[in-house]
Amino acid sequence: MSTLIHLVVIVALVALCAVPASAADAAAPAAGQHYFELRTYTTPPGKLAALNTRFRDHTCKLFQKHGMTLVGFWTPATGPTAENTLIYIVSHASKETAEASWKAFRADPDWIKAKAASEVDGPLTEKVETLPLIATDYSPLK
Repeated sequence: MSTLIHLVVIVALVALCAVPASAADAAAPAAGQHYFELRTYTTPPGKLAALNTRFRDHTCKLFQKHGMTLVGFWTPATGPTAENTLIYIVSHASKETAEASWKAFRADPDWIKAKAASEVDGPLTEKVETLPLIATDYSPLK
């Protein structure tokens, strides 16, 4: 899994280099470092499709509403985690901005409603891992 995570980070950062600057970029701290989160969700058996549907139909829009920049979303192409893993990266202007965005997202009535509706047959995640990331001084993306 570690190799997969490293590959996802590399692909995401290369992709970000091609993305035009956004309003969030203008609000970056003086040092110019964004705060990234690599998040990995593990689902119970048979729930990955429902989790992807929730992200597609609700979660992504709500992340953007609360100031999160969507970098990318992936599922493993092969291997034992291919049937139950969603990996994604979001970007924030700072750690403090990330904390505020997550707090607002979790309290959003639209999120509470979407989460409840999508989990009538049980939770869609059994494990959520977050890896906070900042760019190195030699990274083309800051």
